[in-house]
Amino acid sequence: MKRVHLVLTSLSLLVLSALASAGEEDFVKLFDGGDLSAWHHEGADGIQTENITGYVVEDGILRCGPGGKYLLTPDKYEDFVFRLDYRLPEGGNNGVGIRTTIPGNPAFDGMEIQLLDDTAEKYNALADYQYNGSVYGILPAKRGHLKPLGEWNEMEITAIGSKVKVVLNGTTIVDGDIVEATKNGPLDKREHPGLLNETGHIVLCGHGDPVEFRNIRVKRIK
Repeated sequence: MKRVHLVLTSLSLLVLSALASAGEEDFVKLFDGGDLSAWHHEGADGIQTENITGYVVEDGILRCGPGGKYLLTPDKYEDFVFRLDYRLPEGGNNGVGIRTTIPGNPAFDGMEIQLLDDTAEKYNALADYQYNGSVYGILPAKRGHLKPLGEWNEMEITAIGSKVKVVLNGTTIVDGDIVEATKNGPLDKREHPGLLNETGHIVLCGHGDPVEFRNIRVKRIK
């Protein structure tokens, strides 16, 4: 049985590597500089399907506003590759929720990939699983691969079964198995009821900071 698991893990890693080197074929644009018709928003008044508040689109760029909470895809995704560009302000904080249950908190009712200005002094004391690119509370990311503030970062998130891979600006910063990573419990010692969700929404997590996005697209694996 152990040998079978190793074979399956090796095959999954090969698939992840192949997908990471793929081009833009079969990707569906979720935001290309136009409107937010491909998104819903969960705010204080519930789910908004149109006339979305909390996020603005200006000059082809999507920006989170002070009231921005969870901007989510109406569809759910199981295995996929998700790509986006993002630009952080000083001290900026946001995240990408994957396989998220809504209503819910992406960090716990799914998985949240952190988008964070790691260089900000106020974040000096964070745990390693809280920094940019980490699967929050579960898989720490390699640090030092963010571009300077004011420049665009390119991120690719691949999720296949329990395997999650995050590539930032061409460097793999997370490549792990959430089942293996939590066999002794999550690193943050908290409950993550949605961690093993097989499917769920993709979410921009808000947090109210003016983080900017562009070129958001996704490709289903199955």
